[in-house]
Amino acid sequence: MPGFNASLCFASEFLNHSILQIPSHGLARLTGLEADHHVGSDHELAQDAPATGASEKYEIFVSVLTGQATQREAAEKWKVDRSTVVHICRTARQGALDALSASVPGRPGMTAEQAALAEARAEVERLRATVTGQAVALHLHEGKAAWD
Repeated sequence: MPGFNASLCFASEFLNHSILQIPSHGLARLTGLEADHHVGSDHELAQDAPATGASEKYEIFVSVLTGQATQREAAEKWKVDRSTVVHICRTARQGALDALSASVPGRPGMTAEQAALAEARAEVERLRATVTGQAVALHLHEGKAAWD
């Protein structure tokens, strides 16, 4: 710290001169060495990092899943807290499990609207076949009408 001789003071004076303001945590007390080298917890250091979007979160998850990076390495690379990486991985895993449990093998099913439309078309075809059959029966029963 400029203008402060740490070797000639009491610990309390040294501490009073080393107070830093961290926006998310109010006042925090760091030693001069820690303050000069930006030392702090992963959470404190990550507070300045911008929020990650969905594509970045996916990249973080894939890099940890495939073993390209450990959770700590991913956190350092993307400038987020390790707990954020853990949360991203848990959320992605749960989302994948939910999607897989909801899916069924084979062709995708129909929506309710598509099912109703298919049912209506089948009913129209059944009625068309019934009317055609009745017309043939009537024609055979009455015979061909004479031309006048």
